[in-house]
Amino acid sequence: MNERAGLWARFTESRAFLPCAGFAAGILAGGVSVLYRLSLQFASDTLGHSLTFIRKNAGWTAVWFLVLIALAGLTSLLVRRQPLIGGSGIPQLECELHGKIKSSWLSVLLCKFAGGFLCMLGGLSLGREGPSIQLGAMAGKGFSRFLRRGGEEERVLISCGASAGLAAAFHAPAAGVLFCLEELHHTFTPRLLLPLMTAVLSADLLSVQVFGVGPVFQFAPQTDFTPVLYLLVVPLGLLLGVLGAFYNAATMAVVRFLQDKSGLPVFVRLLIPFLMAGILALCAPSLLGSGHNLVEQAAAGDYMLEILLLLLVGKFLFSLLSFGSGAPGGIFFPLLVLGALIGCSYGVCAVELFGLEKDLIAAFLLLGMAGNFAAIVRAPFTGAILLFEMTGSVHTLLPLLAVSLIACATADALRSAPIYDSLAARLNAGRRSEA
Repeated sequence: MNERAGLWARFTESRAFLPCAGFAAGILAGGVSVLYRLSLQFASDTLGHSLTFIRKNAGWTAVWFLVLIALAGLTSLLVRRQPLIGGSGIPQLECELHGKIKSSWLSVLLCKFAGGFLCMLGGLSLGREGPSIQLGAMAGKGFSRFLRRGGEEERVLISCGASAGLAAAFHAPAAGVLFCLEELHHTFTPRLLLPLMTAVLSADLLSVQVFGVGPVFQFAPQTDFTPVLYLLVVPLGLLLGVLGAFYNAATMAVVRFLQDKSGLPVFVRLLIPFLMAGILALCAPSLLGSGHNLVEQAAAGDYMLEILLLLLVGKFLFSLLSFGSGAPGGIFFPLLVLGALIGCSYGVCAVELFGLEKDLIAAFLLLGMAGNFAAIVRAPFTGAILLFEMTGSVHTLLPLLAVSLIACATADALRSAPIYDSLAARLNAGRRSEA
């Protein structure tokens, strides 16, 4: 027994320990993230079947609104029980990594999983990626507690879980590593990099080889960007930088009003977007959920410019309401959808004004997603690599980097704080006032 304990002690002190532990944490976090993704897909499918039934049987509309009220009630119970599940979870994770909060990993994991499922079932415009990052991080923290690690090693394993959660959610291992370095830590160290790489590797292998999870999007623009086309990338980046700064300001204004100034009980605050989802289900069902179908249809050229602009405004307002309420869900994917609608609208205008090929519309859609992410989150390399991995379009890699850097620089010039930094600062201020 003493010999085994001695071997284990020597192993934990060696350089091989953290990469090996990161690999195991990636399997756990990736498994949780994939199960969460599959559960949300089930919730989305159930929502679609329910709305189809209601359209054919209008008398059941009142019953559906009662179901939405019940979903809001259940979600509010989870949020009151575990306040750290509200929103995307990324600001909470940043605060934990910097030692400003301590979370109960099992409580957050279970409540976040259930809360995200309920919100998707109700049709709220929220993403799964932020929650997947938080869920993966909590799985990494649980694994750290199992190994009885603490301090810096626990923070590394939490980071491994977060990276693995993003990698499994998007089938994007490189973006998982970059997001952790660029957004969560704002730094690069060799001691952190290798465990992150083994974590995303194991998570991606698990999601693809065991669960058969494929790419998020099924389109890949194949248009080569000539020097002339790069001239169109510049104004798009500038536009996305301005709109990204506006998005951040609007999001923080709605969050502060609904959660800090309105004085509404948690149930009433969450009931508002659930009831709005019920109304939209009757008049604009395409605005419900994360918006994956909107991106696919826009890339296929199914929408005219006027429809794209209406969808953009509607999705923006409903996303603000859904996230601002404090419901368990993220802005990660909805902001990509908004960027897709902006980029697609820009592409339609460019094609009509300059007589370009229509294939370019899908390429500009992709650039819009990356640029909007970079302007809002202020992580340009993560945004570019993320969209590259999600579509596998080699032809757009350099334009993705260009538009991301321009959008990021524009938002910086407007002195717009990154959204997750603003949310983390608000969370810290709230916890200090409670203390």
